[in-house]
Amino acid sequence: MKDTPTPSPYRSTPVFDEATLPAALRREHRTKLGVWGVIRVLDGELKLTFTETGDTQMLSPGAPGLILPDQPHLVEPQGPVRMQVDFYHECPNSLATKR
Repeated sequence: MKDTPTPSPYRSTPVFDEATLPAALRREHRTKLGVWGVIRVLDGELKLTFTETGDTQMLSPGAPGLILPDQPHLVEPQGPVRMQVDFYHECPNSLATKR
């Protein structure tokens, strides 16, 4: 049985740290319809909050966060952090079961 290959991101943000993380990402925002986001923490920790449910997730290297299309959320650095967001036109299969 073959695994379905994980799609490649079509775009990625620059790497942000706790000082350069845009204010727009620190308040409620969402991806567009048909766009999945994967928040990858390179160093440190980032708190991801899904604003419709209030659920939170601590993200760290090796523990990325999956954002579904049109899913409202925000992020908060938990001290020094480096992070990046990858965007996909389809669900990245390797992360779909982790959420």
